[in-house]
Amino acid sequence: MEPISAVIITFNNERTIENTLKSLHWVNEIVVVDSGSKDATLDICKKYNCKIHHQTFEGFGKQKHHAVSLAINNWVLVIDADEVCTPAFIDDVCKKVGLEDIEAYKIPISLIFLGKILKHGGEYKKLHLRLFNKIHGQYNLDEVHEDVVMKTTKVDKIDNHLLHDSYENLHQYFDKFNIYTTRAANQLYKEKKKAAILLSPFKFCINFVKLYFIKGLVLDGKEGLIWAFLSSFYSVVKQFKLYDMYTMDSKK
Repeated sequence: MEPISAVIITFNNERTIENTLKSLHWVNEIVVVDSGSKDATLDICKKYNCKIHHQTFEGFGKQKHHAVSLAINNWVLVIDADEVCTPAFIDDVCKKVGLEDIEAYKIPISLIFLGKILKHGGEYKKLHLRLFNKIHGQYNLDEVHEDVVMKTTKVDKIDNHLLHDSYENLHQYFDKFNIYTTRAANQLYKEKKKAAILLSPFKFCINFVKLYFIKGLVLDGKEGLIWAFLSSFYSVVKQFKLYDMYTMDSKK
């Protein structure tokens, strides 16, 4: 297997970062780019001999782009501070990277929401391009919902998943919800997109029906219902915040 650098961006992740770092025992290097953590995040990272760097947060794309550039190895695994490598995932990566004529792999990631793995709604083994040779690709600079742009078509996928344990409770969910909807609205504002306020109620209903009934979140119990509702509400709040930005502009 080719040597791999794990790359993580952090900010106040003391609840989850240790489990993430424990699951990275198999990589050759762990690069952490922190944007000003005030909790025990960096103390935990030091225990695992991470290479810690500091950069003011200017958006997820820029932060990950910078973190990847700091890795000493060509192959990088970009992993969030609330994700964990499963043994089956590690085994897959060790069998594939450097042993195939492939320059990037999409990784299946499964969401744990309120303590339960969601098996439906598109959140089970959802594919993300997170393992790649940085000679052939790098992150774009989008503020939110950033992507890796590859200069090659030699892309495959890993069979087994990472686990994404992002939300301990709904209070924490709404903290992140507020951050992400603001940054998503700001991205649309920069692109001069119009706010679709009048369509928002219809989009909410369509998205909820699609997630809860068509994509099967109804089978994930109470957690599935809550996730379907909140996910559908996300796009509505994003449009409302975009509208608010234009309203504030008009008052200047």
